[in-house]
Amino acid sequence: MHPFKNDRADPVLEGIPRGQIRDPLKTTLGHASGQELSPVDVLQRLQALASLQSARIAIKAKGRILLIDAADIVAVEAKGNYVLLHHTSSSHMLRECIARMEEKLNPHGFVRIHRSVLVNAVLVEEIQPRPAGEYVLRMKGGREYKVTRTYKKNLQLLAQSWIGTDGFVAE
Repeated sequence: MHPFKNDRADPVLEGIPRGQIRDPLKTTLGHASGQELSPVDVLQRLQALASLQSARIAIKAKGRILLIDAADIVAVEAKGNYVLLHHTSSSHMLRECIARMEEKLNPHGFVRIHRSVLVNAVLVEEIQPRPAGEYVLRMKGGREYKVTRTYKKNLQLLAQSWIGTDGFVAE
């Protein structure tokens, strides 16, 4: 059954005024024409946005172009004029600077934790505080990366909700 049959919201949403849901969505989706979006239009646009977030990345490695799912990239490390892209099953060296990789991977959930390291926020399993204001992140698969004091504010980007963290990273 379609959740918006006859332009009626799902029973879960019935108690919420229409504008309270639609207005923020219109703003988020960049709808500026003044026309009211139907719930179906909103869902279609949200699905389109979601598909952009799970896009694959094309990289040129060893004379081939590989299509890699962004969710399978664990981390990116700067190595001089190159970056080492750590995939769940392999690694690839690319001639690219870390700042450019950050720009490209930021929309896919990557967070800068060091001047030479980006990590996939979804694959972080644990944050361990260290003396001197630094942290260590343990990723799925066991690899660990140091978070420097400069980038520790980015730790808050790793989770949508922090519970029991009064004063975390505000030190």
